[in-house]
Amino acid sequence: MIDVTVETFETEVIAASMTTPVLVDFWAPWCGPCKTLGPLLEKMEVAYGGRFKLVKIDSDQEQQLAAAFGIKSIPTCVLLKNGQPVDGFMGAVPEGKLREFLDKHVPGENEVLAEAEVEEAEALLESGDLETAQAKLMQALEATPDNDNARFDLVKLLISMGQLKTASTVLAPCLSQIPLKLRFEALKHWLDAWAFVTTDPMGQWPLEKFDQLIAANKRDFPARMAKTRLLIATGDWPAALDELLEIIMRDRAWENELARKTFVALLELMTPAAKKVDPSTIGKSAGGIELSGKAAAQLDPQSEMISRYRRKLSMALN
Repeated sequence: MIDVTVETFETEVIAASMTTPVLVDFWAPWCGPCKTLGPLLEKMEVAYGGRFKLVKIDSDQEQQLAAAFGIKSIPTCVLLKNGQPVDGFMGAVPEGKLREFLDKHVPGENEVLAEAEVEEAEALLESGDLETAQAKLMQALEATPDNDNARFDLVKLLISMGQLKTASTVLAPCLSQIPLKLRFEALKHWLDAWAFVTTDPMGQWPLEKFDQLIAANKRDFPARMAKTRLLIATGDWPAALDELLEIIMRDRAWENELARKTFVALLELMTPAAKKVDPSTIGKSAGGIELSGKAAAQLDPQSEMISRYRRKLSMALN
């Protein structure tokens, strides 16, 4: 537990909530229910072993903060994640209700361990240690089977390493979800491209053979799609996007909009993973408290290319 003032709010609440849920307890020394709730909150902070952070704000001394959060009565608790308030409650709730509230928002022990495994795996991927990264992601998925981040990263890695059968097995549980999440649908399109290359005789054709067919008939969409899948499998995704655009501009409805769906899937796979938010780039907290260190977002070359292709798709569809 830590006492927070307007001077320490940015660091102790906003910045801290980027990695760990922060429970803010608005109280005052004269408040009877606050004296009941306070020790219970401190007990829960210990019991949850650091899976959330408890901070206290004296609403009499820090009226600017209390006003920013619209505090009308105390005790009032507000839970923040990623710099944003996500839930809260008023009054001195009993321990059972408090645990129920926390369990809705605070990650379980297995989730915390799995997230650490995923973060370590991502670092290993950047360093090129693919086998260790694969082991870490496997461990994370075994600990938390519903961990979409671990599953997505693992399937991507398995495909890139050519372990297509294992990738298909790991991906399978997500393909029955309704609605099907875009990033898992994207992985399926990638696997479909590899299946074409490894099982279809046309998957062994040189690109020039597809170009001859297309030159003879610009609307030979099967040839264009086959060429696209070969380009996807060989890693030339910008060229694949260009080929898909040719189909979309001529007949967007072809094969139940297969070209558009594949185009969107590639953009999803090419989009860099969202980086954790740097608190210094935040202009204002959700409660309205001005923060320092605003920074203009700058796109890297990969993001610029993706933005360019998104615009091309929009123009082709309109």
